[in-house]
Amino acid sequence: MIPDWQLPPGVDRGLWDYLHSGEMVNGYDSQMAESPLAQADVAFCESAFTRPGRLVDLGCGTGRLAIPFAKRGFDCVGVDLSEEMLSRAKANATTAGVNVEWTKANLVDLAELPTESFDYAACLFSTLGMVRGDGNRRAVLANVARLLKPGGLLVLHIHNRWFSGLGRARVAREFLRSLIGKKDAGDITMPQAYGGAPLTLHHFTLREARKLLEKTGFQVKRTVGFTTEGKPSRSNVYGYLMEMQKS
Repeated sequence: MIPDWQLPPGVDRGLWDYLHSGEMVNGYDSQMAESPLAQADVAFCESAFTRPGRLVDLGCGTGRLAIPFAKRGFDCVGVDLSEEMLSRAKANATTAGVNVEWTKANLVDLAELPTESFDYAACLFSTLGMVRGDGNRRAVLANVARLLKPGGLLVLHIHNRWFSGLGRARVAREFLRSLIGKKDAGDITMPQAYGGAPLTLHHFTLREARKLLEKTGFQVKRTVGFTTEGKPSRSNVYGYLMEMQKS
């Protein structure tokens, strides 16, 4: 096991355990196939990325976005930190009969990918929220801005800090922590489903997300709130899908 002091930037023990859980990887494809939120992610990207081009999927998992877009004629690159995820993604691409370039990398450091080489980028299912620390999340978005061509598009899926399903006490606690400016406000820790350390996800406010995106070179074009059933909604919003254009 890798010691904590050797964990990559933005990665804590809970996320490392999650990414390298064989149990999680084995059930990932069926989980995504049954998830209305995962389906909403793909549908939103289809509405944003209307013409074939070069697409990078950041936190690609087992290929749930890259593979269907490769079938539609997109030149896709999938990036993930999990060797286990990428191994399954390669097998899934072979089964689907498509070519996808798979890259193992930490989203905080994407130096090996060339500047202005992509038309589209996607960072879905709270992947950005899994990155610990505001500075590291800012680095991820700055990397995306560097990778995109001028006018390139990014689709981002984030969790809502004020979702009522988190529980009244937890939402109230996060409201207070946000109000007094705690650096880790929005970091919500939950039991690890796969026997590892607790997994922490950053939940955003829309104001926070927009400010972060603008500071890293993006203009927000479209924001849609979704329920846990993947239905567009303006109330009881579980998360947001956002379409941005590189400024």
